[in-house]
Amino acid sequence: MDGSILIIDDDEKLQNLLKEYLQSQGYQVSGILDGRAAMEAIQTHQPDIIILDLMLPVRDGFEVLAEIRKSRQLPVIMLTARGEETDRIVGLEMGADDYLPKPFNPRELLARIKAILRRTGTSMEEERAKVNSTGGASAHRRITSPSLELDRINRMLYIPNAQEELTGAESKLLEVLMLHPEQALSRDELMNFTRGKDFMAFERSIDVHISKLRAVLKKHFPEREFIKTVWGTGYMFVDDPE
Repeated sequence: MDGSILIIDDDEKLQNLLKEYLQSQGYQVSGILDGRAAMEAIQTHQPDIIILDLMLPVRDGFEVLAEIRKSRQLPVIMLTARGEETDRIVGLEMGADDYLPKPFNPRELLARIKAILRRTGTSMEEERAKVNSTGGASAHRRITSPSLELDRINRMLYIPNAQEELTGAESKLLEVLMLHPEQALSRDELMNFTRGKDFMAFERSIDVHISKLRAVLKKHFPEREFIKTVWGTGYMFVDDPE
């Protein structure tokens, strides 16, 4: 099997079509028709990637995505029949990895699934290796620097005598910067690390998230600049207490 996929979509006909097609491509596929049982289904099926419809009954896709991101960093491709740019931007900022408007060709969905799994496969293997070597997840769920500690799962930033809850996008961005200290990263690189090349149209949102992160850090360290602008390149994380 090439991987496990969970489809959350109330369109049973579409879900069956996708199941049949993706199974023929070597994937193990399961599905549920609404978002109420999403976390239970994730726990049961342990998918490598989730296909999530935005327009779900009872709980919409945004609510389900928010719940997933509270505890999981699983790749999520969102589907929508509305196709509004605002929905797409909100979904991406909440942590979706890709967005596909309906109707779509199943081959395009397959191509996006493969691209995301290629992009995330190495990091997922590294994470599993860390869990196996340390005997648990606590050792790798937090990223530290001399002054900061970031909980990747709960999106909490711990500062001496304080803590701040970040959005999914802010947490991902800070995670990448902290993992590459004193290394200038371009907007393209930051987008690739956090969401992939498909979202270059939204690269200006990087600047918005950087501005919000700087504001959070300035509250606690008014004299310091953790995220420096490297003109002509991008941004660089520096944590020098001296």
